[in-house]
Amino acid sequence: MKFFLLASLIGFCWAQYDPQTQYGRTAIVHLFEWRWVDIAKECERYLAPKGFGGVQVSPPNENIVVNNPSRPWWERYQPISYKICTRSGNEDEFKDMVTRCNNVGVRIYVDAVINHMCGAGGGAGTSSTCGSYYNANNRDFPSVPYSGWDFNDGKCDGEIYNYNDANQVRNCRLTGLLDLALEKDYVRTTVANYMNRLIDIGVAGFRLDAAKHMWPGDIKAVLDKLHNLNTRWFSQGSRPFIFQEVIDLGGEAIKSSEYFGNGRVTEFKYGAKLGTVIRKWNGEKMAYLKNWGEGWGFVPSDRALVFVDNHDNQRGHGAGGASILTFWDARMYKMAVGFMLAHPYGFTRVMSSYRWARNFQDGKDVNDWIGPPNNNGVTKEVTINPDTTCGNDWVCEHRWRQIRNMVAFRNVVSGQPFSNWWDNGSNQVAFGRGNRGFIVFNNDDWALSATLQTGLPAGTYCDVISGDKINDYCTGAKVNVGSDGKAYFSISNSAEDPFIAIHAESKL
Repeated sequence: MKFFLLASLIGFCWAQYDPQTQYGRTAIVHLFEWRWVDIAKECERYLAPKGFGGVQVSPPNENIVVNNPSRPWWERYQPISYKICTRSGNEDEFKDMVTRCNNVGVRIYVDAVINHMCGAGGGAGTSSTCGSYYNANNRDFPSVPYSGWDFNDGKCDGEIYNYNDANQVRNCRLTGLLDLALEKDYVRTTVANYMNRLIDIGVAGFRLDAAKHMWPGDIKAVLDKLHNLNTRWFSQGSRPFIFQEVIDLGGEAIKSSEYFGNGRVTEFKYGAKLGTVIRKWNGEKMAYLKNWGEGWGFVPSDRALVFVDNHDNQRGHGAGGASILTFWDARMYKMAVGFMLAHPYGFTRVMSSYRWARNFQDGKDVNDWIGPPNNNGVTKEVTINPDTTCGNDWVCEHRWRQIRNMVAFRNVVSGQPFSNWWDNGSNQVAFGRGNRGFIVFNNDDWALSATLQTGLPAGTYCDVISGDKINDYCTGAKVNVGSDGKAYFSISNSAEDPFIAIHAESKL
């Protein structure tokens, strides 16, 4: 009996690190600013057939409406109430999306904005996505309801000025946003009630926005109030997956490790350092990636959610150093995402973006605020072109063959050890995942030509970067693996995609 109780407790403690994806699905995608009706379709027509485990969706709760020609993306991060009502759709559309995605085994993770409400200068009125009245000037949000008692105004005289003062970071206003007093049971219960509504609808977990700006104990108190996941799609006693936005690049008062007890954390050093390596800045080389992961000072693998870029830092915000690779740097970006999906470290999230008209002044994009593709503020449909790419200015990196096929690669090699590392001392590297997959990169300014140990059984394999295996035919290059597990690889330094990947299920 004691053993059973201990096992149950251990299982419960570990549950929040489990993404609750269907068995064999190992990566999720952030469909940033997509409408619920488009996500429902994408789950059925693409994400499920291609092996994606889940979708991070934009905040579904009512937010302030910023009336300018394109309604900025950041208005989604200024809550007015917890009604499910945004430019992505209404509550019925949200429920339909969650049901349809779960029915095909694709999980939904909500971006939960629970640290704050709208900005202190947000004024008053009904300029909100559901028409709810609010008055930011006197902290009045009757649709919640919240009043002046529910904010941290008494603890702090305004903004965060010093990131080496943990009290200031967690009690003061992040860029003017009204900071909720999460140490109060009423606020904790109100936030938990919102999250429980989403859990009961069928969501699998949450990204906790601005987690660094909340005390870990306050987050835990909210999480302790959460329901188990909906047994229509999840096994009895399943707990919501939690990943917390904690920007910890070192040198500040707050450390990612303080949040491990609550769930995974977003490892922002991952994309920043991988971008520096792929760009070959500061003398970095891909050969140095041999001990990638904890060896680079990252959080433990089972506590990390990793990504090459996210909606903030692809715009230069939130740990958005110049090294961050995005869809604008397509050739290097595909290599970086390919590396991430092949490497065993962390739980991976792929970004799916939209285009905007960039305008650099003094090195800064002054158009970094622009919201999703829209007609007079109404978000455009995600249309699909005959070649399976997206129209209407939706980028859909998750539909790029090289990325979508590497999601499949990750599924195939799941649980296999990092093996058969090779490098040339510079920017040509290769590694395997046990006997299930092998990947080779050439990021040097000269051709790669080498015979390498793949660890794979003998046979002819389809390179899933240059093409697809369709039945027993390959639309791209082929790789012949000998009886000794070795194969010859040749990659031009001018190739559009200077990497090759083969795996057990790409064998012809």
